[in-house]
Amino acid sequence: MRILVLGSGAREHAIILALRAEATEHALFAAPGNAGIGQDAVLVDLDANDPAAVTAYANEHAIDLVVIGPEAPLVAGVADSLRERGIPVFGPGRAAAQLEGSKAFAKRIMETAGVPTGRAVRAHTLDEVAAALDDLGAPHVVKADGLAAGKGVIVTPDRDAALAHAETYLPTGPVLVEEFLDGPEVSLFFLSDGDHVLPLSPAQDFKRLGDGDTGPNTGGMGAYSPLPWLDERFGGERTFVDRVTAEIAEPVIGRLDAEGTPFIGLLYAGLIVTDDGVKVIEFNARFGDPETQVVLPRLTDPLSELLLAAASGNLEDHDLPAFSDQAAVAVVLASEGYPEHPVTGRELTGLDAASAVEGVHLAHAATTRDGEVLRAIGGRVLSVVALGADIAESRDRAYRAVSEIGFEGGQYRTDIAALAVAG
Repeated sequence: MRILVLGSGAREHAIILALRAEATEHALFAAPGNAGIGQDAVLVDLDANDPAAVTAYANEHAIDLVVIGPEAPLVAGVADSLRERGIPVFGPGRAAAQLEGSKAFAKRIMETAGVPTGRAVRAHTLDEVAAALDDLGAPHVVKADGLAAGKGVIVTPDRDAALAHAETYLPTGPVLVEEFLDGPEVSLFFLSDGDHVLPLSPAQDFKRLGDGDTGPNTGGMGAYSPLPWLDERFGGERTFVDRVTAEIAEPVIGRLDAEGTPFIGLLYAGLIVTDDGVKVIEFNARFGDPETQVVLPRLTDPLSELLLAAASGNLEDHDLPAFSDQAAVAVVLASEGYPEHPVTGRELTGLDAASAVEGVHLAHAATTRDGEVLRAIGGRVLSVVALGADIAESRDRAYRAVSEIGFEGGQYRTDIAALAVAG
């Protein structure tokens, strides 16, 4: 197939690497991509958020499937434009993408569908935020209602900090003040064709910048898959996945379809395992980053067939996707000053040595070529991904690879998947 992947991050590189690894050879294109993606796909100088430009390119270059990586093109309506021209696209239309684009919309869908989630108050003023904080109590959870690149959420016991966070986002729209839910988090992806869903394997990501879940929220500093502790809590991953599919994914997809906004693409369920059961923290309308980097390397079925089946409305004909028994760990290497003020332009060295570590590959997020020099041009720069027989082996390989990379001011967490190894 001729496949166009929209986006420029490590998530998109992971998708392209999975497509490249298939037995069938595909012609892969990426817009705009990055230096690492350019080694595995043809880079296209195209505004991924421009529906008309993307549709024209796909039509002119006989693209068989468009895969939308980040959230911005979805909210911009790129998928709608492609579907109007009959071009298969993996990604929901603008209306269904509100599931990520508006936290308030997502809460309404969950409530209508009977999906378990925490209480939430939509606040338009600082006084309304203050009242909601006092009503729901600490720790306080405040979320920007719209897209914020994974950094619009604060969880804090400090009321003043919660108010300050709300004040930052209120000029652009309302915020949600939510009930704090306590327990381990799980990310679970579902492929959807608008009527049917197929689950992938669970992962866990690490949103805080620093070790021990300290510091500000980020787009994600690492992840691992599978989750061994699901065996003890639920009697196995399959039991957990079946339960979430029946109680969360299928009702939400059904509700969206009933409202005339069928969801075709990747439903990302951000879950928390509380003492009262599994509840939804949030939904995203695309593959999560960095979870994609640890889920797709374990997928043993051809990713292209699954994505095309979802885009074409044929998921019902597919069995549940199969995954390797291997474990995967990803460690994100970020620029100095990330997430608030990342320092860019610094050189990266040692990538060949890092890739030479057994079981390791690199997913580029924000890199560019400056002659023979590779430079960082964003906040999250690389995902160092390792496969191994178990979490411990994968984790050891990932950190050995990280130690080979030279990056002035670079920062990363040293405790990704540490608790999973400790048991």
